[in-house]
Amino acid sequence: MAVWNLGSINADMVYTVPHLPGPGETLAALELNRFLGGKGANMSVAAARAAAHVRHIGAVGRDGTWAVERLMEYGVDTRHITVSEEQTGHAIIAVEPGGENQILIYPGANRVLDMDRLNAALSEADAGDTLVLQNETNLQKEAVQLARRLGMRVAYAAAPFEVDAVNAVLPSLDLLFLNAVEAEQLRVETGMSPEGLPVPEVIVTSGGEGAWYFDTKTGQSKHFPAHKVTAVDTTGAGDTFTGYVLAGLDRGLPMAQSIAQAMRAAAIMVTRHGTADVIPDLKDVQDAALA
Repeated sequence: MAVWNLGSINADMVYTVPHLPGPGETLAALELNRFLGGKGANMSVAAARAAAHVRHIGAVGRDGTWAVERLMEYGVDTRHITVSEEQTGHAIIAVEPGGENQILIYPGANRVLDMDRLNAALSEADAGDTLVLQNETNLQKEAVQLARRLGMRVAYAAAPFEVDAVNAVLPSLDLLFLNAVEAEQLRVETGMSPEGLPVPEVIVTSGGEGAWYFDTKTGQSKHFPAHKVTAVDTTGAGDTFTGYVLAGLDRGLPMAQSIAQAMRAAAIMVTRHGTADVIPDLKDVQDAALA
């Protein structure tokens, strides 16, 4: 089995700031670091570090070969990442001492994927493999339709939230990931709460309040409390959670066990500064002493 990720690859420029800037405010950063990032890359690294076989479908510019090499180092199959004439996507991230952040994204090469390369990549997928997508690339609807024809499980993280993008794929999903803000945005736009969505399984994360799992087929739901840690940077925590859930399912773990493991991974992640480069591996997660 494998997890296929049609996902973004970014250079994350992380600025440590005394507080998040307000409108019109000029603020001097205390520190600057560059990390491998993008919701797609984060999820691929998380799933690979959770012991899944991960194949990434995406693109970088000629300035982004370092990012592909980094993904390879972390155990991700990069043969379906192409080099574009567009520059590599990047994100400008401001992080304040409590761990909250603001993020500005330039899509770059992430938005110029072509259908021929997508078809070539997924022609190697098997029925029962998982396809995961986010809203930082193009071709989401086309990828979902192709994955359904191939008998793949389709998972989708509705971030950054775009109602038209969500509506385009919603009827074809097996598993939907939302954070609490996105769940409310979707409710406002569609009138549907998570348990009423036309998706068999929905997971809503709520930071320090934990996560909710909804089985819309049976009407059952379950709350998973968050572990108590001191957060220094919440960037990438949701992506880490998603990657770990998908890896657990791909490895045959029950949903509850997959979510519980992902909760531990996300808790460790928020105690670290950075994005894909600092995602914990499975041994970290299993060995960690968490409250």
